[in-house]
Amino acid sequence: MRLIMTAAVAAMTFAMGGVAHADAAAAPAVPAVPAVPSATDVAAARDAATSALPTVGQFFASGGRKPQGDARQLAAAAVAAAPRIDSTTVPVYFLAPAFVADTSSSGTATPVAQLSFMATDTVSASGSHASVWTARVGSAGWKVVNIASGSDETTYTAQAAPGAAVFEEPQIGAWYQVVGGRVLALNQTARESVGSGVSLARYHQLVRTRYADKMPGSAYDKAGRAGGFQPQAPSQGSSTNTAPLAAGLVLVGFGAAGVGAVAWRRSRAQRG
Repeated sequence: MRLIMTAAVAAMTFAMGGVAHADAAAAPAVPAVPAVPSATDVAAARDAATSALPTVGQFFASGGRKPQGDARQLAAAAVAAAPRIDSTTVPVYFLAPAFVADTSSSGTATPVAQLSFMATDTVSASGSHASVWTARVGSAGWKVVNIASGSDETTYTAQAAPGAAVFEEPQIGAWYQVVGGRVLALNQTARESVGSGVSLARYHQLVRTRYADKMPGSAYDKAGRAGGFQPQAPSQGSSTNTAPLAAGLVLVGFGAAGVGAVAWRRSRAQRG
């Protein structure tokens, strides 16, 4: 399971479902993702991640769970974790709601993904990894908004072909790259979704099948089934105190509300 410590309010969620269909040829009319953030923004995001290393130490020391016990012992454990930066800072793109909402036959007038946050991999003295998520939060600039166990964001970005657009469909944990107008899998979940690859037009049809009736304002949304996290009793032997709705993982949208709050949450299982 992937552990996430959140410090921002997530915006909306889609449900899982659907299967991939046969491919159809189509060339992208617009870039698959928005422009890469400026060097200034990347540097600011990395500085924010670096300044959060003491908090990352707490994350490692607690195993991603809410700390329990003597504050002095917890502080010592956090120092002993000795987290350090272990990667470049990379932009992370999620499947764009506008792409799903596009009713055209190809969907290629809209980028397939939108920038959600920047990620920086960290590693502890014991070799555990955690991804520090940073985002521009109103006038406050770049701030840490999440810490998640593992290093999916930087790992899959590094695995992609040079110049490829990399994005995640977070509702199912699928990572893709867009090369030559085709959506190609970067992990097993994505391979189960698109096989050996599909065109952007076919991928558009696929995600519309999955999520078009679950957008904001839909009956699904009005019924309160797209609300992200809700309290849930932990399973026996688990210290988890919250869990994502069965509908899927939130599509992150950042705002000033909630920044600075600390909550330990368990996310979806990691998928290779």
